[in-house]
Amino acid sequence: MRRTSRAAAMVAAAVSIALAASACGDGGDDKDSGGSAKANAAVEGVVNASDKKGGTLVYEASDTPDSLDPGNTYYGFVFNLSRIYARSLTTFPPGAGQEGTKVVPDLAESLGTPSNDGKTWTYKIRKGLKFSDGTEITSADVKYAIERSNFSREVHSHGPSYLREYLIDNEGGYKGPYKDKDEEGLKSIEVPDDQTIVFNLKQPFADFDYLLASPQSAPVPRDKDTGADYVKNIVSSGSYKFESYEPDKQAVLVRNEHWDPKTDPMRKQLPDKIVVKFKVNQETIDQNLIAGNTHVDLVGNGVASQTQSKLLAGKQDPNTDNAQGSRLVYMAINMKVAPFDKLECRQAVQYAIDKVSAQTAVGGPIRGDIASTVLPPDVPGYQDFDLYETPDDKGDVKKAKELLKECGQPNGFTTNITARNDRQGEVDMATAIQASLKKVGIKVNIQQYPAGKYFTDYAGVPKFTEDKNIGLMMMQWGADWPTGFGFLTQIVHGKMIGDSGNDNLSQLDNKEINKLLDDAIADTDESAREKAYAEVDRKTMEEAAIVPLTYFKVLHYRSEKLTNVVSNPTWSGQYDYLNLGLK
Repeated sequence: MRRTSRAAAMVAAAVSIALAASACGDGGDDKDSGGSAKANAAVEGVVNASDKKGGTLVYEASDTPDSLDPGNTYYGFVFNLSRIYARSLTTFPPGAGQEGTKVVPDLAESLGTPSNDGKTWTYKIRKGLKFSDGTEITSADVKYAIERSNFSREVHSHGPSYLREYLIDNEGGYKGPYKDKDEEGLKSIEVPDDQTIVFNLKQPFADFDYLLASPQSAPVPRDKDTGADYVKNIVSSGSYKFESYEPDKQAVLVRNEHWDPKTDPMRKQLPDKIVVKFKVNQETIDQNLIAGNTHVDLVGNGVASQTQSKLLAGKQDPNTDNAQGSRLVYMAINMKVAPFDKLECRQAVQYAIDKVSAQTAVGGPIRGDIASTVLPPDVPGYQDFDLYETPDDKGDVKKAKELLKECGQPNGFTTNITARNDRQGEVDMATAIQASLKKVGIKVNIQQYPAGKYFTDYAGVPKFTEDKNIGLMMMQWGADWPTGFGFLTQIVHGKMIGDSGNDNLSQLDNKEINKLLDDAIADTDESAREKAYAEVDRKTMEEAAIVPLTYFKVLHYRSEKLTNVVSNPTWSGQYDYLNLGLK
């Protein structure tokens, strides 16, 4: 999504085949004259389409995820991976460009049927579905999954909280299944029979089919739920089940013999076994990919900078894909930590940062175009504007110092910035920002924390950030689903601020922004919704709560051993993990 002028043409380019012909790659057919796939082939379409079964597919990750529990995760790569062992009511199909962003039924027979002016949504789940233990999957199992993930935040704090916010609550307040022993549970979710589930909402919700593509709607049997320990013995509803799980080390999945392809038009169940290894150094992952010892970088943030240099030397390596997908790389400014409680201090930071140096630190333009908005160009509602434009995007020291005087900090101040310690590019960006802010008198100390606990223990815990004087936080964000609401709500809506697992790191709570989002999702007029999302974007930038850095792009190394490889924008340009196989 890179254009130096940030012109409106970026919108169309973001989801078109044209993005495959990047400045470093070749356009045209999937294959070169020798028969192997070209650079960016998996951005255009599916590479090495195949139904061949067998082999052991190996993933490696630079850290541990927040959780593999489908009801307790908020990392996009786990949303992607979980589809092989957890079938949500709806999902997204493996596909390039717009094809991969279409919501489709999964556990459900069809998309939802709205009624009551969009406040009620009804789904029928497919017949003949079974868990990996052989028991029947019913609508009650879906209801229970949503109750445990959305209404027991003291146990499952990682995932999104939309359903908790929009479902009608029980009179007196539903406390979740671990505290409320009434087996009827949340009254706003009805299960009149084993195949039917009905959701009753506080207000119309135009994106409800998208919302249920979250793994939180994947069924969980009540009698097998062990709360926080469920991750150790997940009962599968997908084509694979867990053979073993060793926290911080690895997970091994094998075929679920109770999965029936007749009930599942999307999954292929190709590998015999899937091994997921955690806490592997990124450069080691790159080496293993190139050597063929591993097949997929699970986190999907791309190769390390040293590897990138080798792969781009001369001409882009044909086994690489420079992909993008509805994601922003940014720095959150904590509005609850002084002096960032003052608008002018936040604006000073906006002007001070040399975005070119931040872009260079993460790998240059191939890792994303310089950003000026919260919404990326490939999310509906995007408009091209820059409220804090600086010469050549390299910062404006004079303007920043003027604003520091206005906010009562003429000599600058000291603050802290957080970054995830397994993401060297993120740490390098923080270092570049540190250097930019030093020029205007702001001293920044870098604090590094593990990705698996970044939101539950550190950056996502408001009290921790306030106690530790953490005014700045490195962040990446991809759309929960490909609409403006799916991108913006969790990171800018005030009611989404949580005590732990918080994604609104800025703690932005603007009544106008909140109302715009609430009203938009209830509006059946798509164009009106997109207009509202554009306004939310502008108002967020007026608050100077977020410093957009780059519109994320990633450089993947595509293993020659893989089949059914496609970069899906729904998963921030990651390879779609649903049907990967081996030659």
